[in-house]
Amino acid sequence: MTAQQIEAFFSVLRDANASPATELEYTSVFELLTAVLLSAQATDVGVNKATRRLFPLANTPQAILDMGLDVLERQLKTIGLYRSKSRHLLQTCQLLIDQHGGKVPRTRASLEALPGVGRKTANVVLNVAFGEPTMAVDTHIFRVANRTGMAPGKNPSAVEKLLLQCIPEAFLVDAHHWLILHGRYVCQARKPQCRMCSVNSLCDYTGKDPG
Repeated sequence: MTAQQIEAFFSVLRDANASPATELEYTSVFELLTAVLLSAQATDVGVNKATRRLFPLANTPQAILDMGLDVLERQLKTIGLYRSKSRHLLQTCQLLIDQHGGKVPRTRASLEALPGVGRKTANVVLNVAFGEPTMAVDTHIFRVANRTGMAPGKNPSAVEKLLLQCIPEAFLVDAHHWLILHGRYVCQARKPQCRMCSVNSLCDYTGKDPG
């Protein structure tokens, strides 16, 4: 895609959804961190179902610690990898209390030092909670970036780097959400919905259904 195509692509998505947001449910930065930590290899719908049970009982680091592993696992058992995620969440809560006064840190290095928090999770927290222009490359963004020709790359790190370089600054803060939503509902993995795609004419995908 050319620079002009990319700018037009995001202009169309912005016109359709001026204030995109994560579909994970949260009311605090800690709840957001928890939800994103739990979302690895799980759907937002599944995570939301679990956190609707969890957060009314415990939604602070100390409250999660007080809950203990056995109870926490029972609350999260509907989520994939719930055992390891429960352990990571407890370890993260302990570090937040010991090193950050119970608050979620605002730096990438501190976030990535938390158990179960990798670059993608840190990028989501930095973007959603703190408004930083980061790009959390999940399977949806990776697919859209490659399929459209916007930022082709062999791994998430390469795609992230290219997206941050090619997306105009005016769109960067919200681009993460637009790309995820586009990949989730339109540019789907098995059968992209090209006929209903508002940016069909702007991407370089060669397998479009001519309809």
